[in-house]
Amino acid sequence: MSNPLVGTWKLVSFEFRASDGTVSYPFGPGALGYIIYSEDGYMSAALMADARPNFPTDDLRGASTEDKAAAFDSHLSYSGRHEVHEGRVVHHPDVGTFPNWVGRAQERFIEIEGDVLSISTPPMVVDGVEGRSYLVWARP
Repeated sequence: MSNPLVGTWKLVSFEFRASDGTVSYPFGPGALGYIIYSEDGYMSAALMADARPNFPTDDLRGASTEDKAAAFDSHLSYSGRHEVHEGRVVHHPDVGTFPNWVGRAQERFIEIEGDVLSISTPPMVVDGVEGRSYLVWARP
């Protein structure tokens, strides 16, 4: 069976729908990102807020604690193996900015219509609120 996810997908939208119906945008309404699925079973995702401020230094690790915290809060990335099942994909991160996901399977629900990929998460907690993330991707 061929993997319909293989290739590069560019983020179109990313929203978080709280259990009470409230909708928020964790990286703002203009979030940017890519998710890439390879034929050999690997994936890589990177998402971020648009217009992130530069650090005041070009030293890769030389920014202030506050600047580093702001950068962490406006970016998410992870990579590892993936497996496709009917209506879902399971990511197995080996690396990532959120250490709690590394080594823990991340199930995602998927729908593909033409060149549009919709991914949603099971319930999760973001900023202390339980809900689900909904991401729409398109082939660039």
